[in-house]
Amino acid sequence: MVAKNKTKLVKKYRLLGVIGFIVFLLVFSVVIMKEEQKYKDRIYPNVYVDYIAFGGKTKRDVEVWFDKKNSSLPTTQFTFTYEENAIATLSGKQIGLRYDGKGVADRLFLIGRSSHFPSKIYQKISTLLGWRKFQFDSWIDYDSSPLRETVSYIEEKYNKPAKNALFKFENGRVVSFRQEEKGLKIESESIFADFKDVVEKLKKIEGNKTIRISSRIIEPEITLAESNTYGIEESLGEGKSDYTHSIPSRVHNVILASSKFNGVLIPKGKTFSFNEIVGDISSLTGYQQAYIIKEGKTVLGDGGGVCQVSTTLFRAALNTGLPIVERWAHAYRVGYYENDSKPGFDATVFAPSVDLKIKNDTPASILIETEVDKSNNTLTFKLYGKKDDRRVEISPAVLYDVQPPPPPLYQDDPTMKKGQVKQIDFAAWGGKAYFTYKIIYPNKETFEKKFFSAYKPWQAVFLQGTAD
Repeated sequence: MVAKNKTKLVKKYRLLGVIGFIVFLLVFSVVIMKEEQKYKDRIYPNVYVDYIAFGGKTKRDVEVWFDKKNSSLPTTQFTFTYEENAIATLSGKQIGLRYDGKGVADRLFLIGRSSHFPSKIYQKISTLLGWRKFQFDSWIDYDSSPLRETVSYIEEKYNKPAKNALFKFENGRVVSFRQEEKGLKIESESIFADFKDVVEKLKKIEGNKTIRISSRIIEPEITLAESNTYGIEESLGEGKSDYTHSIPSRVHNVILASSKFNGVLIPKGKTFSFNEIVGDISSLTGYQQAYIIKEGKTVLGDGGGVCQVSTTLFRAALNTGLPIVERWAHAYRVGYYENDSKPGFDATVFAPSVDLKIKNDTPASILIETEVDKSNNTLTFKLYGKKDDRRVEISPAVLYDVQPPPPPLYQDDPTMKKGQVKQIDFAAWGGKAYFTYKIIYPNKETFEKKFFSAYKPWQAVFLQGTAD
């Protein structure tokens, strides 16, 4: 009897439970339906974009909100910098920078309205009852075409391929030479990634942005050391001189004489003679007449300007730290050699007795390369070989015992008509100059020399006509 009563009681509670659950579902459904009616054309609650609540807003409200944020984007400036220099800019207007307000609104409105029924029910109940927050991120769209064009411009301007060393020796001279050059590659992919990052940061902090461009070095496949058997590995030093104000025939001679030295090798341990390399200087070998110093006078002669070449080589040897075995100064101060230097750094030559001699005491052969810059009127001698950590000390030039030029000398010339005057020599201040030159070798031994120059005061000479 007791067992039957218990069974009846269990059935009763079960029935009450089912009825209660059905009532709960009916009440729950009514509540959900009422809440749902509130959001018929609106975004469900607990839906966020960038942690900002948009529940209860219409799609149009969302679009208007992002339209306001879009108003400042066209004036945003993106500056691209390389090695701390600004090299390009883009504006938000150029790239069509904008929030996709419509796309965001569509995504928000879709919560609780999915075509997938279980997902729709879950989302709807979760939002209406506050069980879950649906968080979305906004996004800023832009046209990448102007960015690609900017990156292409930067690549074209700064990308540089590596160059292999070139060394070809024929008939006692290097006929093809080029030192290796490292290349450079702009990290283009980083530019795109960094640009995307700074655009993303506009969501938190508006304003102009900077994109810093990085690059990497491209190593050549063949170095100078690998391209020859003479031990030539690197640049040792160079010397320059400025031949501005030279007459055309002098410029011609400078270019011709310097070409004789391009590609010349100075063997290890040998003493180099300028006169031996330059050879015969005359009209027969292509030289033109220009002013030279001869027998105490400035006169037109074949090869005027060759001393510009010897002076430049002298300076290159000094800067490289080579022992100067023989060097002669000019008789008077020549303006060409003071265009870019103090007095005393010149070297004259006049075969056969006046020469410039330099010793190669480096660990390898030395290659001479000459370069004429016609636009800037400069001549450069570059020396290549192998360094041995020697140091060079060159003191500033000291000029003393300065003397003014003598008064001009006028000489009668019966071949010229009266009243005609022609200058055939030019005034120059006299003086004495010196500088000290010291080479400190790795073993602490030294080579030291003081170079003196004694410049005579030079008189201007004019011819004046006497013929009727």
